[in-house]
Amino acid sequence: MSGFAFVVTGKQVEEVDHDAALTREAELVWVHLNVTNEEAQHWLDEVAHLPDYVIEGLTAAETRPRCTAMDDGALINMRGLSDGSVGSDLLASVRLFARKGRVISVTRFPLKALEAVRAEVGKGKVADPGDLIAAFATAITAGLDPVVAKLGDELDDCESELDARKAFDLRRGVNRVRFEAIAYRRFLFPQRVAIEELAGLDADWLEADDRLHLSAAADRAARMAEEVESIRERAGLMHETLTDLRSELIDQRSLVIAIAAMVFLPLTFLTGLYGMNVEGLWFAHEPWAFDAIVGLCVLIAASVAGYFIRRHWTR
Repeated sequence: MSGFAFVVTGKQVEEVDHDAALTREAELVWVHLNVTNEEAQHWLDEVAHLPDYVIEGLTAAETRPRCTAMDDGALINMRGLSDGSVGSDLLASVRLFARKGRVISVTRFPLKALEAVRAEVGKGKVADPGDLIAAFATAITAGLDPVVAKLGDELDDCESELDARKAFDLRRGVNRVRFEAIAYRRFLFPQRVAIEELAGLDADWLEADDRLHLSAAADRAARMAEEVESIRERAGLMHETLTDLRSELIDQRSLVIAIAAMVFLPLTFLTGLYGMNVEGLWFAHEPWAFDAIVGLCVLIAASVAGYFIRRHWTR
């Protein structure tokens, strides 16, 4: 079973085996599992001896960010950026069960913030469960912030290139930004609420500085949620604008085709009439008839085109 475990006592940090960590008493014992649901359920039940409702929360197939007080601890679900190595999901979840002196976390897919938190623990910057949860919340929001900002920049670039002739390529870019914004929005709003609830949780293992860090992370998540909502709305409006521009371009081209058809319609009739192999056509046997027909066609075409130009139908 993959994962790791840390035992933190004061400034001393020791990485140990999963099973051995459960027998230790320290300011912080952190056990992390990176496993499938079946393996996690077996270890959490048979080795860690956690209650069924905690195991269910840590191994649920579908998770949304939340914070739920359970006995003397709390179950926290958060979502952060995935490293993209498994599947195409933009976000991956981390589920944590925290109580005084101990935290058990579970991930099913690689989470970018996990390595940052692990590095902080290894450097002795995390002293207790409150510090660890705050580190997760800070790392996750810090990782999402530039991604959300990049989405806004990409949308700005699309707006600066707004042109009916580029509508097809721009619509693909706008749609991609819109879909990503919707995916982030789905989890950023409940994640903000979860972090706020965690900051206000009545737990003795949350220190005052932990609550301050959590409040800062919640404010950052709220700002990102508002930015993502703005990006989603802007992308929707831009998509409608591009659709209107494309329709206008098609209308203009259709108008040009209609004008060309109107110019050539009488000419087609005239040439078709004199192209019939029958007797009785006017001036059919005159030597100047061909030149006269050509001149008449030019005159008709110029007259029809001039009419449309005077009526401003070509604009």
